[in-house]
Amino acid sequence: MLHEQRLKSKHVTRQLLWEEYKEANPEGYRYSRFCFFCQRWRGTQDVVLRQEYRAGEKAFVDWAGPTIPIYSRTSGETTQENLFTDEQTIIWLTAHMRAFEFFGGVPKLLVPANTKTGVTRACRYDPDLNPTYHEMAMHYGVGVVPARPYKPRDKAKMESGVLVVERWIIAALRNHCFFEIGELNQAIRDLLIKLNTRPFRKREGSRASLFQAIDKPVLSPLPAERFDLSEWAKARVNIDYHVVFDHNFYSVPYYLVQELVEIRSMPATVEIFHKDKRVTSHVRSRGKGQLVTNGEHRPKSHLEHLEWTPSRMIKWAGSVGPNTARLFERIL
Repeated sequence: MLHEQRLKSKHVTRQLLWEEYKEANPEGYRYSRFCFFCQRWRGTQDVVLRQEYRAGEKAFVDWAGPTIPIYSRTSGETTQENLFTDEQTIIWLTAHMRAFEFFGGVPKLLVPANTKTGVTRACRYDPDLNPTYHEMAMHYGVGVVPARPYKPRDKAKMESGVLVVERWIIAALRNHCFFEIGELNQAIRDLLIKLNTRPFRKREGSRASLFQAIDKPVLSPLPAERFDLSEWAKARVNIDYHVVFDHNFYSVPYYLVQELVEIRSMPATVEIFHKDKRVTSHVRSRGKGQLVTNGEHRPKSHLEHLEWTPSRMIKWAGSVGPNTARLFERIL
């Protein structure tokens, strides 16, 4: 049935399809009869396993795709903001940490979609996780089992949760104009509370009450300290014994030229490792094209060269005679 196949499209509901059907066929089926045929058609499809989940066992994680516009008060231009600002590693990790703090505990397992911010190589049994994501999971004592790529039924709960957010938060804000990110965040918080406390239609309670009664009591406790946000990257040392990271240049001991090193970046510092041993650390630069150099990393010949500053050369020339000193000043 064409209409039922269209239901697989995002944000399309049976009610919407029936209304479109009635516009094209005013004498057609009423809504209940339309649903009956849809359900009968669905009965001819492949059977689906109803999965059961233990309380507090799994948290499904994915990005919410649609964006929300932020308007400029002066120019009137708009920028499109994702629900979690952007899909970078730091935002991905921060969203997890805030979710655990919102839950008041940690589940046994995380089931993320195979987003590149979390999974570098997808595999059901032995996936390669982003190193920082792996460190965060170790810190919170939670396992990570990514959904298999191209297997939507592995993450049915995830897709359902994203759909709920898109319908009840993103869609609910479609007619609002926001001029600051703070305004948008507050509106999202208000709608999230409303969504979680909204009574179920066919059962007692709400999402919030069921979570408090069933899931929260069995969550693992939060660690004493928050995870130290850091990112890992790899780089090869240039011939000037510096590595490039985040548009800046950081020095390492000169004997590591052409070696592959690992860079651990934190909000305030940059640490560099070679074969799992830390070889140096620097204060992180927030500019672009900045040279951050520790003099001890230079070879002796470079240090001696740098010691001969223009003023030192002129002074040395003056020991020969005033004309020699003037000649050096002209040359320099």
